[in-house]
Amino acid sequence: MKSIKTYLFVFVSLTTLYSYSQYTEVINSNRPGVSSSAFSVGTNVIQLEVGPYLLNEKHVPLNRDDKSIGADFEARYGLLWPQLELNVRGTFQSTKREYTGAISSEETFSNFKTLTIGAKYLVYDPYKNAEEEKPNLYSWKANHSFKWKYLIPAVAVYAGANFDTKDNPFTAAGVEGFSPKIMIATQNNFSGGWVFVMNFIKDRIGTDQSDFTYILTLTKSITDQWVVFGETQGISSDFYADNLIRFGGAYLWSRNFQLDTALTFNTKDTPSVFGVTLGASYRLDFHKDKEENDGTSAEDELERRVNKEAPKKDRKERKKNKRKSNDFDDGINL
Repeated sequence: MKSIKTYLFVFVSLTTLYSYSQYTEVINSNRPGVSSSAFSVGTNVIQLEVGPYLLNEKHVPLNRDDKSIGADFEARYGLLWPQLELNVRGTFQSTKREYTGAISSEETFSNFKTLTIGAKYLVYDPYKNAEEEKPNLYSWKANHSFKWKYLIPAVAVYAGANFDTKDNPFTAAGVEGFSPKIMIATQNNFSGGWVFVMNFIKDRIGTDQSDFTYILTLTKSITDQWVVFGETQGISSDFYADNLIRFGGAYLWSRNFQLDTALTFNTKDTPSVFGVTLGASYRLDFHKDKEENDGTSAEDELERRVNKEAPKKDRKERKKNKRKSNDFDDGINL
């Protein structure tokens, strides 16, 4: 398999330092973390991302042990403009719950933990005009030194709607139907293959489980095909609160296919959390760049040459006609 030249945006919501277009030559996945990139997949690109997982949660004070299997999934589509992305995102989980106290019991249940449809739009892209910057031919230090403008992130906004079924065991009592979700996503692309993504989310607005979540993801490219990441996720609501930590990596199999893995854990026992995820992302690429006439086509060059030669031909033709006219006048005088 040939090595594919790529950059950090291939993995975990990334774009290159000098990217000025939403579309990239290789797949741009939000995996293996759970944060969302500020950038979209690009117009007419359909992208599927899925991650089956195993999860153990042990609540020591309640003598409760949950063993779960599930899958995170996301479908993304770039529509109309490079900055716009439509997506459907969710998590389906099946859990076996055991109580191990004086009275033992066991139950099994499954449902969608989350199911959301929404749209994301990039409102600010500091890398849009980066291609206009020219290297300093006289200073290596100037070309490789840190630039303060790198601290200005790309910013996207998201709005969507959750759907929760009635009597969902993964939500608070009484939470059902549709509820709003909003998010601000930022992304910094630093030199050396480092990318930093932040998400600030308000979920299930107006319900008894109105969560506020922040996600911070730091990613580092190791080679053209390998990347590693670390992530922290804080969740706060009256129904559930936690601080989760993730780390893992991803591998670019081909320009349209990526594999990934991650571990998730926390530092408390109400409940303690440990999860393992194996995931994949696949892209159906129907993107076509808009053709722009920059005056460099063969037709343009031919037209310039014709226009350039036309005055010369006109001058020659006028001189020729003038000579004929003079000869005719001389004949009459004779």
